[in-house]
Amino acid sequence: MKPPQVTVVVEDARWRKARTQVKRAALAAYARANADGAKPFTILLTTDRKLRTLNADFRGKDRATNVLSFPSGDPDYLGDIAIAYGVTAKEASAEGKSFAHHASHLAVHGVLHLLGFDHERPRDAKLMEPLEIEILAGLKIPNPYLSKAA
Repeated sequence: MKPPQVTVVVEDARWRKARTQVKRAALAAYARANADGAKPFTILLTTDRKLRTLNADFRGKDRATNVLSFPSGDPDYLGDIAIAYGVTAKEASAEGKSFAHHASHLAVHGVLHLLGFDHERPRDAKLMEPLEIEILAGLKIPNPYLSKAA
């Protein structure tokens, strides 16, 4: 299967160094978890302020979050993912992870949501989290659910 077209939009210049790794992680997730052919999607690498606005507008939660996924409903377009720089950096630091590894995890997580995976219920998380671990291991990224900082 040919890879999908992935558009990466960098709204916050601090993302420039991690852009390629985020795209690579998203493509790895898509390749591992998708069976429907190549559907394009977009990744927005942006600010906490933007994620806070999106989170408030679409989820009714007036706070910044790390990643949001917006499945499109269009059979020819998978959807959009938005990732906040500041939240991602704070979480990576607090968890003793590299920024690039944590950002890659969030990209994988976002793509899996676009593909219909969820983690709200324990039984759903038991499907999604091991898949994330497997995809990240293929990218030589340690299990994101094992924190170095305790």
